[in-house]
Amino acid sequence: MEENLTFPVYKVEEILAFLRSDVLAGPEARNFTKSDIVPTPKPDSIQRLYMRILQLVFGFRPDCHYMMPVNENIQHPLIYEGILPIASIYLRMCQFLPMCHVYDFQMNDLLNPKAKRTIFILCGIMNFLHFRNLRREIYLDHLQGYKSAVEKSQSIAKGINEAELKITKLTTIPPQQQVEFKELSAAVTDLHHAMSQESQAVNSINEEIAQLKSEHAEKTLKLNNKKVDLATLKEDQARLKSLIVESPEELRNEKEKLKETVKKIKQTIEKTNVNLVELQNKIQGSIKCQEEFQSFYKLQLDLQGGMEKMNSLIAEIRNRSDVVERQRKDLKNMSTDETQYKRAVGMKMDKKTKLQIRRQKKQEVKDQQVQIMFGECNQVQDKREDVLKQIKQVIDENQQVKAKLQFLTECCSNETAKAQALYDSLMGVLEQYHERLARHAEKSIERKM
Repeated sequence: MEENLTFPVYKVEEILAFLRSDVLAGPEARNFTKSDIVPTPKPDSIQRLYMRILQLVFGFRPDCHYMMPVNENIQHPLIYEGILPIASIYLRMCQFLPMCHVYDFQMNDLLNPKAKRTIFILCGIMNFLHFRNLRREIYLDHLQGYKSAVEKSQSIAKGINEAELKITKLTTIPPQQQVEFKELSAAVTDLHHAMSQESQAVNSINEEIAQLKSEHAEKTLKLNNKKVDLATLKEDQARLKSLIVESPEELRNEKEKLKETVKKIKQTIEKTNVNLVELQNKIQGSIKCQEEFQSFYKLQLDLQGGMEKMNSLIAEIRNRSDVVERQRKDLKNMSTDETQYKRAVGMKMDKKTKLQIRRQKKQEVKDQQVQIMFGECNQVQDKREDVLKQIKQVIDENQQVKAKLQFLTECCSNETAKAQALYDSLMGVLEQYHERLARHAEKSIERKM
């Protein structure tokens, strides 16, 4: 048996210390000593110890072992008072000890325990309780983590709901302001359209002004060049006059030519002045347009401020939505972690179920044996009840026979009295008859003589 052990065998001192610290309490722990286990275990103390172990593991109180089931109609319950707690402890230990890898618990371990056998059983129970305490701590840690995760998920869900409510409040326009919002949006669209048209007109005017400025600059350059040419020509003329004595006709022709050139220059100057006036008028119109554009620009800035506020609100909404998505991702991660925990627990439960199936197979054999034993006990009890019934019937028949015997004895005594009276009367009659016969015989003899 010790070669196939799946748990260590502890010393008696270690077992005693463990039982005093973790199983027993109060005066039971103080009164439980080493002599209760070795060299000869005491059945009462061992049975009490098993009761406390069952109470620790299953919450089955010791007084429950002494209770008769109410839903069973049992005759003569006083007969079961002595064996009921032992049978209850035996059944519960047969269900509990396979968890401790002890599969051969017997009734003799309760009624007449042996030291080596009780140490073996207590070692298995001690190993199971150590494992139970360790797994219980791990389970409590997982439970605390699960509770904190649930609280976190609930807080995240509340934050998501609050953010969604805020988003709906920010996105939804109250019915009182919907008309104003529609009017403002329509005005903004109209202003954008007018601004686009005016910007196109301003761009075209600016292009024309740039073209006129470029033409004016070209013409001014030409005028300057012509002035320079005139100055050079005058200088050449003065230099040539000093050098050459010209004829009056040539001078006249040259003067006429110069007059014509001067007229042309004056005409060009007048044209440039006219063009300058037109440019000035256009510049004044452009200044007025710029003022109007500045007013429109201020309106546009106001609209941009409103749009920036709307964009900031939209950005806040997007940030809130991002936070909501992150929290949803956290919830998904928490749910995945929860599913992983559940899968791990399921794997452990599958392993436990497999072990439980193996144990159940062994337990079924023992249960069958126990059921056979209980069936035999029930058969013995049925036979006992049948024997009691037969005894009652025999007693009743004996009483009836006695009554009949008394009646018959009375009848016999009466009949014997009557018969005795008849016998006495008959005997009297016979004696008289014999006397008569004797007399007749004597008379006949006398006659013959």
